[in-house]
Amino acid sequence: MPRPTGMRAFTLVWFGQLVSLLGTGMTQFAITIWAWELTGQATALALVGFFAFGPIVLFSPIAGALVDRWDRKLMMMLSDLAAGLATIAILILYTSGNLQIWHLYIAGAFTGIFQSFQFPAYSAAISTMIPKAQYARANALLGLADSLSTIFAPIIAGILLGVIHLTGILLIDIVTFVFAVGTLLLVTIPQPQTTPAGIEGKGSLWQESIYGFRYIFRRPSLLGLQLVFFFGNLLSSLAFILLAPMILARSGNDELMLGSIQSVMGIGGVVGGLSLAAWGGPKRRVNGLLGGWILSSLLGMTTLGLGQGILIWGIGGFFAAFFIPVINGSNQAIWQAKVAPDVQGRVFSVRRLIAQVTAPAAMLIAGPLADQVFEPGMQAGGVLTRVFGDIVGTGPGAGMAVLFVLAGLGTALVGVVGYFIPVIRNAELILPDHDLHLQPELE
Repeated sequence: MPRPTGMRAFTLVWFGQLVSLLGTGMTQFAITIWAWELTGQATALALVGFFAFGPIVLFSPIAGALVDRWDRKLMMMLSDLAAGLATIAILILYTSGNLQIWHLYIAGAFTGIFQSFQFPAYSAAISTMIPKAQYARANALLGLADSLSTIFAPIIAGILLGVIHLTGILLIDIVTFVFAVGTLLLVTIPQPQTTPAGIEGKGSLWQESIYGFRYIFRRPSLLGLQLVFFFGNLLSSLAFILLAPMILARSGNDELMLGSIQSVMGIGGVVGGLSLAAWGGPKRRVNGLLGGWILSSLLGMTTLGLGQGILIWGIGGFFAAFFIPVINGSNQAIWQAKVAPDVQGRVFSVRRLIAQVTAPAAMLIAGPLADQVFEPGMQAGGVLTRVFGDIVGTGPGAGMAVLFVLAGLGTALVGVVGYFIPVIRNAELILPDHDLHLQPELE
């Protein structure tokens, strides 16, 4: 029996990743509760995110070069297997009574190294599996998988934690990784044909690793698009790494409240993903990208900071997540259409590096900034209460709420500025599609 190809193959892989994301989301929720109960500090939770995300960014250029050299399906499988091994290690430590917070840092770093292969391999595989006209819809489905896991993972984990505890959650996660690898084994993912850009980019591993920088820096429109994400991710990471401790602090450690808000965010992402999949996105993708940043920041991030209960948090969380598939799907469709498939691994990995290099730094400083500056400043009589007290209230979690408000306003400004820069606003008109079989024109 022939292996599935095309959209059938993509759908099968997508379903495997959805199941895997569900297991990962359950583990992240359970680990967050465990770490918060153990430490009670935002810094500890922020460091877990930093050590998991930092290696993804750091190793991206090398990972991208290897993705273009090697089989992309194999790269995706290795990423899933590494995450499964890290979960097994955490399970062993927990069941033996030896799990400590620093173990999560090591496990996250190990997983992050292999996760650096996942994004360029998955993104580049789409370009060879399905027609260009389906790129936006396929990317919307990828965002939909993230959102579905965000809805159901906290709910399921919250229900099961009291029954099967962290041990059972980790076992479920391991099974989901096996399932994801199994779906990859069933499909065919074509390797890309060689293009002039691919020939130009050949060389040593070092040369191929830096080729993505050369490719993007020679095209100001591509660089401009990523600088929007560079500054947007810097500000939004400062806020969202603090979402769990902010809600737990302001709700008296209400796990159900946290799980409910995360689930509402998942619903927002699902509605946004389904809308994009049905609609196909705006004709000019850049409007989905820049407009999405502005609306997500103002209606989502800022509203989350202003909230002090489930209603406003739910509204903010919904809109923060609703526009994410529109932003990412629009941006992804531009890059997949403009960059030759046989160099997408290298270019997309550097693209991630430029867009997200600030995020680990934001994660690293967010916890201490909250614990040592904003939280003390927003307690009764604190120096910041005179400015923000009437806006977000005072007490535990209020300082983190101020960070959400400021980050939301700043991120919206990034999107507005993008509209005033011609090489960003007109990126789709300036850059030729890769399938026009023309040498790329330099701007």
